Amino acid sequence: MGNCPYCRSVTLPGDTICYSCGRVLANIKSPNFAAEQQFNKGTIESTYMKTKKPTKSGMVMTHKGKRRNIMKRRKNRFRSVVMLSLVAFIMLSPQAREHIFEKWAGVEEYIQLAAAPYHLYPIETTYTMGKTIDFYNAAGNSYAYESLAIPTNISSLRDSNSTFVYTDGVTPNDSPEAIQKINSIKLIINDAEIINVPLDGIPEKPFAEKIITSNGHSIWWPGVGPSNNDCKIGNCVRFNLSLGPGESARITFAVNLTSTSYSWWDWPSTRSDSRVAGFSDGISLDRSGTFNDISERGGGSKLLQFGSKQWYNRGTLIDENGPYQDYAIDAIQFDIVEDTADIISASIPEGRSNNAYAFARAAFDYLHKNVAYDKNAPLTSRSGPACLAASIGDCDDQTNAYFSLLRTKGIPGWYVFGALTDSLFQEWEGHAWGYILLPMSDSWCNSRNIKLDSCFVEGSVDVVNNKWLLHTPTAYIDWIEDPDPSGNLVKSYYQPGNRCCDVERTRSFSTLELLDSTGGTFQVKKLAENLR
Repeated sequence: MGNCPYCRSVTLPGDTICYSCGRVLANIKSPNFAAEQQFNKGTIESTYMKTKKPTKSGMVMTHKGKRRNIMKRRKNRFRSVVMLSLVAFIMLSPQAREHIFEKWAGVEEYIQLAAAPYHLYPIETTYTMGKTIDFYNAAGNSYAYESLAIPTNISSLRDSNSTFVYTDGVTPNDSPEAIQKINSIKLIINDAEIINVPLDGIPEKPFAEKIITSNGHSIWWPGVGPSNNDCKIGNCVRFNLSLGPGESARITFAVNLTSTSYSWWDWPSTRSDSRVAGFSDGISLDRSGTFNDISERGGGSKLLQFGSKQWYNRGTLIDENGPYQDYAIDAIQFDIVEDTADIISASIPEGRSNNAYAFARAAFDYLHKNVAYDKNAPLTSRSGPACLAASIGDCDDQTNAYFSLLRTKGIPGWYVFGALTDSLFQEWEGHAWGYILLPMSDSWCNSRNIKLDSCFVEGSVDVVNNKWLLHTPTAYIDWIEDPDPSGNLVKSYYQPGNRCCDVERTRSFSTLELLDSTGGTFQVKKLAENLR
């Protein structure tokens, strides 16, 4: 045996080319036949002389002295196989081609998911969250009013006592899952004096029966009513602080709760975690109904309550085209919204153009990809059109943009307000996100004997944090928007009390106790859904 002088691969006696690199080998000249015979038997080590000029890979010299590419036939054969496969694919039926695409899409997503970044969330956690408000009176006797919404128990299906209603009268075995359960509420004054607040604020304590603290502050929880001393958006705790010059006060609203992850999404197997409840009965691309089905679900009430093309007029603004009404959600006044909706619709595969889930998910992925988070957003949130035009926004801004896009197609969406923390419950900030309604398809409902009117999901969507139809314990729900065409309820939530004189006020959130977070964690990948 010998070695190729070019690539040092092993060669056999009598080889005229190297079958590793394809170059011509110049053999030694044997002095006689006997020596040649010994050479062929391997008793003489072969040596080769380099050719003066390396030949192209695959080129050899024939016995007639002609150059020939021994790789040519192999290349042609490969090209033929590729062309034959392409022609065969084109000749397949549209259904067969779609099946192949779906198979490849599954493999492609599996590969992408393996490398995709992710958020980490706990499955279930019991903790005490504190909302703290610090007041400081710089000069003069003064006072400050404040209202704090009393949080309630939240289930996976808020507007019904059961899940899907069946046509044969059978009662479902599964009741709605509890995703937020309030265990206790305390009001802590100046880190010392503690007042226990009843769950849901019941029984009520009207202003006439208010509690007077040792510092002369007034505390009561009156229920919803018309007077200045009543709550405006739902049951709340109210207090009136009396502060002299240079005095300060600290009010901590301590809520102990158990929060559980829940999904309204029928997760693909590559993204699912069986420990998270709900996804087996959730909605998906293939289970979804159309835009027209929305009016036939839940009596069409959510479409009437949360489907208006324009919502929450915040006053008159002026741009280069003149004055206009500044709606937080606006699906018709600006071309940027309709143009963006058209771009999103064009990204949806053929045959899915009226699929309500497809558009809602595609809009979610579009915003997550194209709109950056703004850590220094203006105090007054950007409208939906303004957020799309700027390609930047905080949680309020991006929810306005998302709802503006959804309402071009008649998909209802409404607000959720509260606070958000990280997976370790160390950092908190005020937060806003949304709920949307999506209909199951008629065929899916009918095949399961489910009444069409009850065959839909209402799920939580957080664009900024990539939570698609998902609730996690890191999201504390303070208040879910009630129907209100004027937007005054939301305004009351943002401005829950009156401020007077020179009283300064700062808000903060913190974890006072982390009692139980042993249920494990799960990943949510930051990857758009393939809608094929």
